[in-house]
Amino acid sequence: MSNIFFRMYLVIFALITQCLFAQNYSDGLSDGTLHVNSTNVPVKIYSTTEVQDLNEFADKPIKENVLVILNETNFEPAYVNYSTATLAKYKMVHYQFLDKNFRLIDTPATNDNVGTFRYAVKIRKPITEADQVSLDTPFKIWNPSKGIELGPVTLHFYSLMFIFAFGFGYLLMNRIFKIDNVNQKYLEPLFTWTLIGTILGARMGHVIFYQPELFKEDFWSVFLPISTKNGLKFTGFSGLASHGATIALILTTLYYSFKIIKKNPFWVYDRLGIVVSLGGAFVRLGNFFNSEIIGKPADPNSPFALLFPQQSSEYGVTVPRYPSQLFEAFGYVCLFVLLWILYRKTNKKYQQGWLFGLFFIILWAIRFFVEFLKEPQGDEFIQFGGLNTGQVLSIPFMIAGVIIMIISKKFRITQAENEKPE
Repeated sequence: MSNIFFRMYLVIFALITQCLFAQNYSDGLSDGTLHVNSTNVPVKIYSTTEVQDLNEFADKPIKENVLVILNETNFEPAYVNYSTATLAKYKMVHYQFLDKNFRLIDTPATNDNVGTFRYAVKIRKPITEADQVSLDTPFKIWNPSKGIELGPVTLHFYSLMFIFAFGFGYLLMNRIFKIDNVNQKYLEPLFTWTLIGTILGARMGHVIFYQPELFKEDFWSVFLPISTKNGLKFTGFSGLASHGATIALILTTLYYSFKIIKKNPFWVYDRLGIVVSLGGAFVRLGNFFNSEIIGKPADPNSPFALLFPQQSSEYGVTVPRYPSQLFEAFGYVCLFVLLWILYRKTNKKYQQGWLFGLFFIILWAIRFFVEFLKEPQGDEFIQFGGLNTGQVLSIPFMIAGVIIMIISKKFRITQAENEKPE
C-alpha cells in the first residue's frame, strides 16, 4: 500500500514540476512539420478564436513558414462578412487555404463556403491540387466538432455530458435506494432538488467568484442561458463553478433530508457523494469537448501536451497546454470507485457522515492539486500565499471533510435502523 501512495506522490510531483518548468511561448506560436509529398516543411503554428486577432496576424512579417488553424468561432454568423474579408486579406499576402483533409481550396471565401476553410498556409513553394499534405506535431491537436448534427439542431457534447451525469446519477441512486431498502417515492424529489441545486448553485458560484461584472454588464445572462450584449443570443450557461454547486447542494439536500425523506442529512450526503463523483467526471469531459477550463502551457514534447484551437481568448495565446479537464475527470472516477467499494464492501455507510467527509477531502484535494496546472477562470478575486481562487475555496471544504469524518462517530446506526421503514 505504501508503494502505491509513493507512486501517487511521484505523479503529483512530476505534474507540478512540469508546470513550474512549462514552455514559455512568448510569440504565441508553436512548432510543427507540414508534409508535402516527400518534403518536410517546418512551420510555425498559430490559432485564435478572435477574428480581429486573426485579421491582425496577417499583417505580421513572419519569416518562417506559417500554418494558421481556423475554427468555427472565426466564422460566426454575426460577423461572417468581416471573416470573409479577413480570408481575402490572407489571400493577398500569399496564404493558401486547405480544408479539414488538407486539400487545397482555390475558390474565394463566401458566406456559404467559409465553414470549409480549416487552414491557412504560407510556405516558400506553393501547394498544388496534386500534392499530398499532412501535418505532424510533437503534441496532439484537440479540435473536434462541438456536437452531433441532427438536421437544423446540434446536440452539443457539453449538454450531452450533463445528460449523462444526471442520467447515470439517477440510475445509480435508484440502485442505492434499493440496496438500502428505501421507498422509491423519495427518489424523484431528490433528483429534482439535486438538479436545481447543481445548475443554479454552479452558475451563481461562477458569477460571484469569477465574473461579478455580469450583474452589471449582462444581468439576464446570470440566470438565463442567453447573452444580451451585442444583441440577443443563445449561449447556454458558459460559466459554472463546482464550489457554488456544492454550497447549493448542501442547502437543498438539507431541505430534502428534514422535510421530505426525514433522515439524518449525513445519510443523504454519504450516498449523494458517490453519485456526484461520477457526475463530476462527466462534467469535466464536457469541459474538455468545449475546450474550456484548460491547463497552463506545456512543453510541446510532454506526453500531456494538447493544442486547443477552439479555446477561449480569455486563456491567452493558443499553444500546447495540459488537458487539466481530463486530469480532474480521472481523479473523480477514481474517487467514485473508492466510495462505491467502501459503500458496498464495508460498514462505513452505517457511520453517517464518514463517506461524505472522505468524499469532501479527496474531491477538493483533487481540485486543489489540479489547479496548479490550470489557467485561471476569469479574474482571480481571491488569492493567498500564491494560491488561486479555486485552491483557496477548496481548503475550507477539505477541513470540513476532516471534521465531518471525526464527528461521524456520533451518528452510527445499525443495519436495521438504516433500512427502517417509513
